[in-house]
Amino acid sequence: MTTVKKIIDQKANTIFSVRTSDPVENVLKIMRDFRVRAVLVIDDNELKGIVSQGDCAIKVLLPQHNPTQVAVSQIMTSKPLTVTTSNSIDECMAIMVHKHIRHLPVVENNKVIGVVSIGDLVKNIIELQGNQIKFLETYIKGHGA
Repeated sequence: MTTVKKIIDQKANTIFSVRTSDPVENVLKIMRDFRVRAVLVIDDNELKGIVSQGDCAIKVLLPQHNPTQVAVSQIMTSKPLTVTTSNSIDECMAIMVHKHIRHLPVVENNKVIGVVSIGDLVKNIIELQGNQIKFLETYIKGHGA
């Protein structure tokens, strides 16, 4: 069973964050510059929320609000669901599927240590399946007629 710890250990794990009082423009710049689709909202080392591309598009850009004048606190998802390093990728996938979300902050001892995305989970699942296929091919070739 693969855990979140394995995924976090394989990532660079830079935490992209803004403050609740920051303008949405800061979120958009981080998304553009670092090619991420969600940014955490952290005030005084405490996770306050998360902002996705969808939040920016639907709550700011579509209604034609000015991203320099809208505070992150107005569009963020407050108290986002989180996981710990001991959660399995299956548990994370179940949360994401049932809650229709793509990112889960990873928290240990009330401190954010990273984020796992649906892409991270899918990549890990594909890697595991590839390893299983190689094992089966070796088994078949080694035990064939």
